[in-house]
Amino acid sequence: MIAEGEHQQQDFKTRIDDSRKIARTLVAFANADGGRLLIGVKDNGTVSGVRVDEELHMVEAAAEMYCRPAVAFRSQVWKADVRSVLEVVVEPSRQRPHRCELEDGRWEPYLRLEDENIRVNAVLSRCWDQGFRADRPAFEYDRHVGRLFKAWRKGKLLGFRGIQRTVRRPVSATEDLLALLVGWGIVEMVLGDRNFMYGLADEQALENLETRGPALFDLSVLPPSPRVRRLKPRGVKEVEPRALPPEV
Repeated sequence: MIAEGEHQQQDFKTRIDDSRKIARTLVAFANADGGRLLIGVKDNGTVSGVRVDEELHMVEAAAEMYCRPAVAFRSQVWKADVRSVLEVVVEPSRQRPHRCELEDGRWEPYLRLEDENIRVNAVLSRCWDQGFRADRPAFEYDRHVGRLFKAWRKGKLLGFRGIQRTVRRPVSATEDLLALLVGWGIVEMVLGDRNFMYGLADEQALENLETRGPALFDLSVLPPSPRVRRLKPRGVKEVEPRALPPEV
């Protein structure tokens, strides 16, 4: 496991000094593809070892006190010579979005993307939010939305402000539109250097939406894990997330 290094579904921690901070990693794993946290391992993969009982207490506090809703996990202790490593495994959650409490008292959702925990924006939060599912605005197609679709078909990645100007809708209505398209798998979210951008994920799904209407899509439950990726420099290949085994 350690030889894999840190990636989409694995993170190293030498030890836990603050349960609130580790809650961010638990939430990010739960909101994404799940993952494992190896406590007692340095960033370079060197096993430093931990006092298991103390670290497990910190993880339990993080999962129950600083995650909303609480994040479920399972744990196991591994031995490397005389040193102990605590493994904490978080499965993908059906209760997205999980939020963690920040130092200023705000509760924010995070997502695991490659080897980082990133703060979720309003669009992705709307994809997950139960209230949004229960009170979803209707999809409205007009010539401005048609212009947006045309730009995406040309392969363009557009930022939120550019999309808002194109569709000529208020911020909240633009967020609702993007949340539907991302949730339906038509549009993907791409994290650039500063902000999220949006591009076409499935051209056939877009054509189905235009020709057959939104009734074709399941409006009762949006997909739990919308497509999110990081913008790669040209020539760098995408790496598929590793699948965690059911038992470690």
